[in-house]
Amino acid sequence: MGYRPRGTMMGALIVLAVAACTQSRETVLKQIHGVQVTPVRAKPDFTLQSTDGKTFHFAHDTHDTATLLYFGYTNCPDACPDQLNKIASAYDKLTPAQKSKIRVVFVTTDPNRDTPERLRSWLDNFSKDFIGLRGGTDQVNRVQAEFGLPPAEIETMDDSTPGPHEMKYGVGHAAQVLAFTPDDSLRVEYPAGFTVADWSNDLPRLIEVR
Repeated sequence: MGYRPRGTMMGALIVLAVAACTQSRETVLKQIHGVQVTPVRAKPDFTLQSTDGKTFHFAHDTHDTATLLYFGYTNCPDACPDQLNKIASAYDKLTPAQKSKIRVVFVTTDPNRDTPERLRSWLDNFSKDFIGLRGGTDQVNRVQAEFGLPPAEIETMDDSTPGPHEMKYGVGHAAQVLAFTPDDSLRVEYPAGFTVADWSNDLPRLIEVR
């Protein structure tokens, strides 16, 4: 009759448990419609000001949640409202328990016009739960550079556009949403073009990736 040391048995069980967890994570990721980020990147730590005037510590304040990070501005004519509308539509269908595990963080690339009041009011059109962050242009561009995103650029508009001359500009910015899973990893991104159905499929699954 053979003898297997207890330590060997326990080691085998641990290996099996780790393999099961890995397989489960991979299974969930295969069901996600967003673009998988390769290699997976750790969530960076940066601080910006939230619309309530408090300092928002990105890594700490979004820990253990599925976090969507998007850079844009409130005067954006197309990409920003389109992305946030679709996310909000899917988010509204979640249970309160699921919503508590998700953070949607919008960082303005136009701090000159996007005052805290303006940014909060605009985000409330999509969801009062969405978080708005501000910082100096150079500061925000440094954060974007950490993800390999291009810096925001001022785009001059035609003088026929209504409003004061100094306010007549657009802001070129990256259009993808970055998705961090509860294990503080950047695993998925969403360029323009994803639908409400895609977000409805992915939001509950992003919560499960640990």
